[in-house]
Amino acid sequence: MTAHHDASQPVAPAPFGHHNGSTSHTSRNSLSDDTQQRALSEAEERFLSFAPEFTTTSQLDTLRATEYERLDRLEHIYLDYTGGGLYAESQVREHVALLREQVFGNPHSSNPTSMATTRHVEEARDAVLSFFHASPDDYVVIFTQNASGALKLVGESYPFASGDQFLLTFDNHNSVNGIREFAAAAGATVVYTPVLPPDMRMDAQQLTAHLQAARPDQHNLFAYPAQSNFSGVQHALDWIPLAQEQGWDVLLDAAAFVSCNTLDLSQWRPDFVPLSFYKLFGYPTGVGCLLARKPALAKLQRPWFAGGTITVASVQGDRHYFQDGPEAFEDGTLNYLSLSAVTIGLRYIQRIGVDAIHTRVSCLTNWLLRELGALAHQSGAPLARIYGPLDGDMRGGTVTLNFYDQRGHFIDHRLVEQRANAARISLRTGCFCNPGGGELALGISADELTSCFLKHDRLTLDEFRRCIDDKSTGAVRISFGVASTFRDVYTFLAFARAFLNQDVADIVESVATGDQ
Repeated sequence: MTAHHDASQPVAPAPFGHHNGSTSHTSRNSLSDDTQQRALSEAEERFLSFAPEFTTTSQLDTLRATEYERLDRLEHIYLDYTGGGLYAESQVREHVALLREQVFGNPHSSNPTSMATTRHVEEARDAVLSFFHASPDDYVVIFTQNASGALKLVGESYPFASGDQFLLTFDNHNSVNGIREFAAAAGATVVYTPVLPPDMRMDAQQLTAHLQAARPDQHNLFAYPAQSNFSGVQHALDWIPLAQEQGWDVLLDAAAFVSCNTLDLSQWRPDFVPLSFYKLFGYPTGVGCLLARKPALAKLQRPWFAGGTITVASVQGDRHYFQDGPEAFEDGTLNYLSLSAVTIGLRYIQRIGVDAIHTRVSCLTNWLLRELGALAHQSGAPLARIYGPLDGDMRGGTVTLNFYDQRGHFIDHRLVEQRANAARISLRTGCFCNPGGGELALGISADELTSCFLKHDRLTLDEFRRCIDDKSTGAVRISFGVASTFRDVYTFLAFARAFLNQDVADIVESVATGDQ
């Protein structure tokens, strides 16, 4: 990357204030505001020269000033879209109006209020299938509490047995990693395919070998993320048919992918797709789904039954019969009042267009990668180390990094978070429930980890940090989404520059004294 600071170096803007579009805002000091506004405008001009296609997404600036006006009114810079999307005001208004105008009852009945609920539940199923271009002849929608609930459903019901295999990549979310407990308990073999630093892409040679090791006449399940929630890497979707051709059922974790990317299930046909709707459009929380191909769903064997999942159950006869279709997997009563909000949210995103969101997020991410990569201390040491690709090829709007001081010592991510909190910047730190990606990116070896776990029956995070000496056990993650603007990125860069030419001790002291 080429260093190009001069006037492109951001002057720290007045932290917040309402702004319409990506530049105009209100400041507390008119003189400094003029200087800061001019610096911001000049930086935006250079950004638009770098990413002219950003102008095609100007409707999202209008939405920022209307649907997400609360961000500026409450003085927030929100950079945690991989953690959770933001809801639009119109989504909430439309859902509240629906609840106020109608009466909905428990869907496990046939009275008028129950049937009204059932219609909205089925509308939500149809809306999900339509959004993902999934044929109802091929896929069913099973509503769950979230993506983790969908993954647990697969894990506990997949017919693992001795001789079966569960293959997964190092950078899976913990909710995917957790399936290994079901597999191992049933005697199946668990195999991990590594990802390779620094780009954090899949080791294609090892993955090919692992896929070729599918065992005929056995159950083989392969799980990987369409987009890593640690590094932002987007893994190739063409692994889906390649794996299936060799005898694997494919679980594609789409939770971090679908908010800014189109997943077309008429083109790519994974067997299981878990997701959470709040990652897509913020509201409602507590609702996700499992999109399942019918042949794969038929393999699942539920280890228990619950209210709503069966047609008949008998105490004295000691028998039960499951429902046909998705209801057999929806334990108890659905979160039925929220499902109409799923339909509303999907319509909202369709009106905006996923392509527009994708374009905007890609432009902002590419600019941030370029600018962060050019920041260096006067000593010549780089300010940040980015985990994952340094360009926009096959990567999403998630950027994970650690800051280093002028002597090359890493700055504890918890100190960074404290400074960000003081500036009302919402970012995320830690390992993001993705231990495999974090271990490889941060250079923590298997021997180090094994040694720690053998010495301790149980470890707190602080004990774990001490056990692996002076290595970082986490990182800083920022991510973009539908309401992100250039000014958000500009503000974060100004925040990052505040770490330049400092020692860790100076930063610790500044956080402790509140002098930030």
